Amino acid sequence: MNSYRWMSRQFFSFYLTWGIFLPYFTGWMIHAKGMTVSQASLIMSLGLAIRGLSTLFAFPKLSDRLSSKTLINAMAFGTLIALLLTIPANSFTSLLAVVLLLHFFYPALMPALDTAAGVLVQDGQLHDYGKSRSWGSIGFVAGGMILTVFTGRFGDEAILWGLLAGILIFICLGLLRAPNVLSKKSQNDDKAKSSMLEVFKVKHFGIVLTIVILLQAAHASYYNYGYIYLQEIEAPAYLIGVIINIAVIAEIIFFMMADRAFRNFTPGSLLILAALGSTIRWILVFAFPNVIVFSISQVLHACSFAMGHYAFMQYLIKNIDPELIPKAQGIYAAIALSWSTALLTIYGGFLYEIKPGYAFLGMIVSTIPSMLMAIVYKKLERKSELKAEMAG
Repeated sequence: MNSYRWMSRQFFSFYLTWGIFLPYFTGWMIHAKGMTVSQASLIMSLGLAIRGLSTLFAFPKLSDRLSSKTLINAMAFGTLIALLLTIPANSFTSLLAVVLLLHFFYPALMPALDTAAGVLVQDGQLHDYGKSRSWGSIGFVAGGMILTVFTGRFGDEAILWGLLAGILIFICLGLLRAPNVLSKKSQNDDKAKSSMLEVFKVKHFGIVLTIVILLQAAHASYYNYGYIYLQEIEAPAYLIGVIINIAVIAEIIFFMMADRAFRNFTPGSLLILAALGSTIRWILVFAFPNVIVFSISQVLHACSFAMGHYAFMQYLIKNIDPELIPKAQGIYAAIALSWSTALLTIYGGFLYEIKPGYAFLGMIVSTIPSMLMAIVYKKLERKSELKAEMAG
């Protein structure tokens, strides 16, 4: 079984659907289901809360009891059922209920896939995590591009059908043979199973987690207000999609070259670079409110998102036992990718109403502390290396 091919295939097929869901699902609720902007925003905000609870508690608990392959397939089937239930849901209450159900299953596939990749790397079966993960970014771009063709022809109803088709493909691929190690159940003892706090006993996990939480939270204004900001600075409508995809293309290039180019970099070094790149990115967007500079700043997504995520994965692979990886991924997905982003979205919205550019500049309240903490962590890394050399 070719582990690289299997992992790349799963990343691609999942992020193909994510490239439809993330940019377009709110619009589908508004245009296809008749929700107001405030209703759709409330549904998605509550969905983020459920997503955090799912990835923080349900995902790690299920990982203790199910193999990676079984868990991925179960979450995918749950996603399919939730999507099918959105078809008859036409009231605010019914749509809220099924979308919250969707957020319980669907986003949990992200930490589930990264956990599977981490296990394969530690088992010596996957040597290029970054290259494999780049197929996820390629899938994200492909999903959005393919959907654009269908929405232009069939309208926003195509968004749901695109999601359903993508999830069905993901499920079918998931039923095929997987690397044997992913079909084995966790060997955790009962003590490890009972507490999420086990992972915090791992050296430096707390500081690394805090750094990546701050790094990922700093994308809140971009994710939520980037599209309307481009309209604010009078970007041509036909170019907005292209400009947004510059970030994803930069992410793809980074992941494809990361294993080779950053082989000798420690997680601490990578986190410093990620925080520096993120800080520069948001200052540029604020200081030069024009389409050209915004487009150039999109390249720094390779630092602000991709490098930060890659550094965290490298830390997990080097320091976390396989049975604790689901817990670490669950905490990361819940806090860094859900709750902290939701919190800074409120802060960014307040700043955007004062002046649009302030919403982006305001993100440095997150990136600068992350950079300072990364510098501290780099020093701790160096001390550990020196102790290891002296002991050797």
